[in-house]
Amino acid sequence: MVIARLSLTDFRNHAAFEIEPDKQFIALHGPNGAGKTNILEAVSLLVPGRGLRRAAYADLARSDGAGGFSVAAKCDIADVGTGADANAPDRRKVRINSTNTTINALAEYFAIIWLTPAMDRLFADSPANRRRFLDRLVLAVEPHHARNASRYENGLRQRNRLLCDASAFDAAWIEAIEMGMAEAATAISQSRAHMITALNTGLRVFGSSPFIVPQLALDQPMITDAQQMIDSWKSTRSRDRAAGRTLLGPHRTDLIVTEAATGQPAALCSTGEQKALLLSTILAHAGLVTEMRNTPPIILLDEVAAHLDPQRRIALFERLAMTGSQIWMTGTEAALFNGIGDNAQLVSIGMGE
Repeated sequence: MVIARLSLTDFRNHAAFEIEPDKQFIALHGPNGAGKTNILEAVSLLVPGRGLRRAAYADLARSDGAGGFSVAAKCDIADVGTGADANAPDRRKVRINSTNTTINALAEYFAIIWLTPAMDRLFADSPANRRRFLDRLVLAVEPHHARNASRYENGLRQRNRLLCDASAFDAAWIEAIEMGMAEAATAISQSRAHMITALNTGLRVFGSSPFIVPQLALDQPMITDAQQMIDSWKSTRSRDRAAGRTLLGPHRTDLIVTEAATGQPAALCSTGEQKALLLSTILAHAGLVTEMRNTPPIILLDEVAAHLDPQRRIALFERLAMTGSQIWMTGTEAALFNGIGDNAQLVSIGMGE
């Protein structure tokens, strides 16, 4: 799961960009606004979803370009490409080995996890953002999780539409929708619960790490019986109709994070402590992906090194090297990556070049 060549065309501020990584660490350095994070964002589009910024696809095309964009990556088992055409800027296409396919198919080829400055607010942010974070962790070890999530979200939209439109309400129709939702909801819930258990087990090895260790939990019990979910939705239709939306299901689950040693909620920890909790989670997750998929994930770290003291920075580089992952990092100065040594490929980025 290593990118051997990455090519961008009309992506953000990059008219044309190509790199052939030859080290474990790809360290992109340069001034703010040069386009370093844009490169990480391009890599993040090699898995299902909207990437690390969750931007509209139309916004990814270079402002003075032809209107579309493309991201192409070569790995040892496939040539993967994604992008949008100028005549359909909001529709992302995917090609694998020159064959058109679905976005969800990307999960079979790459497992990618990232950490960005915007995620420093994750623990004080909305439950929806924490769910997305957890689902990215799950997707990296269970590629089919993307299909289950798509099935559930499509069913949820249909159910909500029927609940809000009395003229279109049909009991048989909504029962069929709920049956499909329940099957997907059970799979989603179980995958999330298994991920939490596996991560908590993996995090125990961080007892002597300079990074503080999180304890992870979900605020809802695992769904073990699809029929129970169907019965619950049937009994709450009146309440949901009054609310105008479905109030019960895995789309309402929240990820609960505390500091393992003290039990303090992550939302009450300092910004530095919260970043350390995220780093510990990312590192433990990399080991889990390697164990379950027999190959380490790709890790994207945006402006992480600058916020760590030299001791923790070196400790982070050592931990990252141990994962065996291909690591893409950004920083304003090349000196931030000195602790990596010969294992880093330094790439100077200057205003889209």
